[in-house]
Amino acid sequence: MKLTTRSRYGTRMMLDMALNGQDGPVRIKEIAARQGVSVKYLEKLVRELKEAGFVRSRRGPRGGHELDKPLESISVGDIVRTLEGDMSLVECDGDGGPCPRRTDCLTRGVWIEAARAMHEKLDSITLADLVAGRGCGPSGDAED
Repeated sequence: MKLTTRSRYGTRMMLDMALNGQDGPVRIKEIAARQGVSVKYLEKLVRELKEAGFVRSRRGPRGGHELDKPLESISVGDIVRTLEGDMSLVECDGDGGPCPRRTDCLTRGVWIEAARAMHEKLDSITLADLVAGRGCGPSGDAED
């Protein structure tokens, strides 16, 4: 499974709000410029994150978007699930319906265990961890 730009850019956008939103809402245009992502694309993502309760918006001259939960309460897993939907590695573990080989498949457990490990890792990293520089790669640098 490869994560799409939806979850990668959405996570970067949320982290940008965390880093740049201490004095109030952050404008999508500013995030887009810093992150090198189109305004239109980020507007789609922020709408979904807002519907999920992670972001709130303010209108007006001092308007923009800001996180609606504490940094410690938002995991990378939350963001990825919101923007990607089903994160199963194989169809027999997701919403794809029952597999005819489900009961005698010798590899099914491998894929289920791999997905579980991925979910646990993504859920264990919060925006607070990323702001503090924890939760990235072994070198401490985020990969993208």
